[in-house]
Amino acid sequence: MIFVLLLLAVTAVWGWTFVLVKDAISQYPTLPFLAIRFALALVVMAVVVHRLPSRRALTRGAVIGSALAAGYLAQTAGLQFTSPGNAGLITGLFVVFTPLIERLTGRSVPARTYAAVVVALAGTVLLAGGGTTALNIGDLLVLVCAVAFAVHIVLLSHWSPGLPSAQLALVQMATAAVLFTAGSVPQAASTPAPSTAVWFAIGVTGVFASALAFFIQTWAQVHLTASRTALILATEPAWALFFSILLAGQRLSAVQAAGAALMLMAIIGHELAPSAAPPAVKTAERKI
Repeated sequence: MIFVLLLLAVTAVWGWTFVLVKDAISQYPTLPFLAIRFALALVVMAVVVHRLPSRRALTRGAVIGSALAAGYLAQTAGLQFTSPGNAGLITGLFVVFTPLIERLTGRSVPARTYAAVVVALAGTVLLAGGGTTALNIGDLLVLVCAVAFAVHIVLLSHWSPGLPSAQLALVQMATAAVLFTAGSVPQAASTPAPSTAVWFAIGVTGVFASALAFFIQTWAQVHLTASRTALILATEPAWALFFSILLAGQRLSAVQAAGAALMLMAIIGHELAPSAAPPAVKTAERKI
């Protein structure tokens, strides 16, 4: 139960940060923002861990961290062109993408997953305005983010058992920090110092939404399957939409509201439905 409650708290923080990040990157470049965010997260994790990661944690954490970095780059870039609520809902599609990615490891995918994907993508089109021409670059980038986060969850599920959670989270933060810092070097000379509002967003996202959140997720996934984790994290889109309406003043048209409802139905309904996968498959996936 403690793992479920902690993950629920994490999703609420992540939902709030869609609004924070949207405001921050309107004032500050995306890559430098991400570089400072994950550098701060790395410092926090280094204080927590107090030791160097093992070679196994280093190699596996670097791969997992690369998927994490790809997701955050696509999501943050996408937030420049779409609303926090839309970004949160589209990011939530990782829940239905997760079992599709797991299919590549040999796990069977039930028919309900394919149905959920169709419903969720239909909801995405409606959320964007009702037609494929209304899907802007921000929505598409966040869709890429959802796929990357699904890969991240699957990799954690398969590789976190048997590895120290703190070390694995440390390597993920380090990998993201290195990649974003390298990418922001060309902008370094022309990048101004962050404002107070940007520093606040960096502090919240770096400490709570990155370092502590991914440490909690990594720790929890030692005890929870990828699909159960996805179910708990499925509340993130609802939190993102809630904070976007409350804090950013987002308003949905009737068509967009229908799209949002379809997406939430697909995301949460998919995870509430009983799994058709046999126990033997679920046990085997934990050993890969």
